[in-house]
Amino acid sequence: MADHEILHIRGRILTGPRDVRDELWVVGGRISYRRPAAEAAGTVTGWVLPGLVDAHCHVGLDRHGAVDRDVSERQARTDRAVGALLLRDAGSPSDTRWIDDRDDLPRIIRAGRHIARPRRYIRGYAHEIEPGDLAAYVRREARRGDGWVKLVGDWIDRETGDLAACWPADALAEAIAAAHEEGARVTAHCFAEETLADLVAAGVDCVEHATGLTADTIPLFAGHGVAIVPTLVNIATFPRLADGGRARFPRWSDHILRLHGRRYDTVRDAYDAGIPVYAGTDAGGGLPHGLIAAEVAELVKAGLPVLAALSAATWGARAWLGREALAEGAPADFVVYDEDPRADVRVLAAPRRIVLRGAILSH
Repeated sequence: MADHEILHIRGRILTGPRDVRDELWVVGGRISYRRPAAEAAGTVTGWVLPGLVDAHCHVGLDRHGAVDRDVSERQARTDRAVGALLLRDAGSPSDTRWIDDRDDLPRIIRAGRHIARPRRYIRGYAHEIEPGDLAAYVRREARRGDGWVKLVGDWIDRETGDLAACWPADALAEAIAAAHEEGARVTAHCFAEETLADLVAAGVDCVEHATGLTADTIPLFAGHGVAIVPTLVNIATFPRLADGGRARFPRWSDHILRLHGRRYDTVRDAYDAGIPVYAGTDAGGGLPHGLIAAEVAELVKAGLPVLAALSAATWGARAWLGREALAEGAPADFVVYDEDPRADVRVLAAPRRIVLRGAILSH
């Protein structure tokens, strides 16, 4: 569709969890609820959601580290094919700024490159530094990213053979304060229980995975407004990881199996306490892209109401990331379905039409 052509969308436009309109128009690549004077070049009917959000993925990264442009493009296209049109890239060593110039690829909000302790994360992923350098590297990645910085909060400690915190409390506090001074929010990879209180006290904004939340730390998160992105499709891999690591690290294997076993209770308890929960897949490391529909279904399985799970990947996630949804004048990024996703979130796995920057795309 050419930029000057008008597209008419009819059916059920889900502008919010309980807000529905009957039609909208795409004019100049933007949403309008006012009928234009000119005739539409085409009409699309169905159930409409804002472009889905994968709030934790990695474009430009695979299980071995940085990838080239061709692989990065395939990753972005795979997300686009399932309607994920806004991606929060939660750490990548690759420069993917060139994607911003492509009108046919999803929009990306970057967190720069992971920041980790030496030998305390996946090789080739992160800046590996000591605590004394943490604040300086946080400032660097805050300037490189799009308003986010990613810390590795805990990882396996080879001396103890179990998960352990990576950073002392004073280094965390200094680093997170530095990020906030730079206008960036901080998120942290965390599996374990012991890491979480120090992160909240230091002012962290979000925690990825958050499998270690307990009755002690859930109120801390809720009271400080710390969000979580549970990445349940990634946590589903814990039994395989535990089996592969048992010979060397039996304590770690047992620990992550316990975290896996209570994963749904953890997410439901967090939601019930008022902790903001958003949908992310952790795609790009050990997982393929294009899993956002499966993650939303996992949130429902964990006990989130359907509307809350949908919001975690649409209206709520976009507001949290400072991006518009289906508002007047917003960029025309939305997905059209044959059935009501509020009745069954599995509908998300089969989009009928995807509109990005006002253009109807083929899968």
